Amino acid sequence: MEQSGKLKMSCKNVSKTFRSPKGDFEVLKKLTFDVHENEFLVIFGPGQCGKTTLLYMLAGLEPCTEGSIEHNGITVDSPAPSRAVVYQTMALFPWMTVKGNVGFSQKVRNVDKKEREASIQKFIDLVGLTGFENSFPVQLSGGMKQRVGIARAYCCDPDVLLMDEPFGHLDAQTRYMMQESLENIWENEKRTVVFVTNNIEEALYLADRIILLTDCPGQVAKEYKITLPRPRNLIDPEFLRLRKEITEYMNKNSLET
Repeated sequence: MEQSGKLKMSCKNVSKTFRSPKGDFEVLKKLTFDVHENEFLVIFGPGQCGKTTLLYMLAGLEPCTEGSIEHNGITVDSPAPSRAVVYQTMALFPWMTVKGNVGFSQKVRNVDKKEREASIQKFIDLVGLTGFENSFPVQLSGGMKQRVGIARAYCCDPDVLLMDEPFGHLDAQTRYMMQESLENIWENEKRTVVFVTNNIEEALYLADRIILLTDCPGQVAKEYKITLPRPRNLIDPEFLRLRKEITEYMNKNSLET
């Protein structure tokens, strides 16, 4: 499929097999796809099809068994600040305030204090947490914690943002609010995003392009380029048509949502 924009990441015949004394378990098989600059790419598929494993491989946290992953033409073989990860369960430092958590990576990298303070405040404001700078994680709701996680990832100034079902544990209303918030953040502060989900509405609401994976071992089943105008309306006829088309495709190919 043709895609405009500079190439950011590429997977070439990527496979992943976990080995154990009880035998080998193949999670991903021969994945080939590209990720382009400022694209919001959604990896969508049934549970346990290897989506999270793939994201960790893109981050450099898991090695490929076969094939290769490149970021800006360089092989990914270890984690790097240029690829930030937002996890489903947000691992915030409980002893640090919102401000401390957001600015942690810059503090570790010895970024000038004045520059660091400005960057921290910029991203706290961007995710809608102005006024909560000195709050601790225990004082925040689930959605607010995820906003801290997103702000922290952006504050690393990553080239690529990798998001592993970050709203999966939230209630339906909060999840929808976070989807709206994330879209606004992405529109205002563009980054290349790879977002993992098994929720069809979430995929269609956020994606420029959806890569659909099969059941385990995960393989690329199909790609969908989503050209619906933003912000998207969940009851727009074209939105509903695409939802029906993708759901029927999954069912036809014995995939489970």
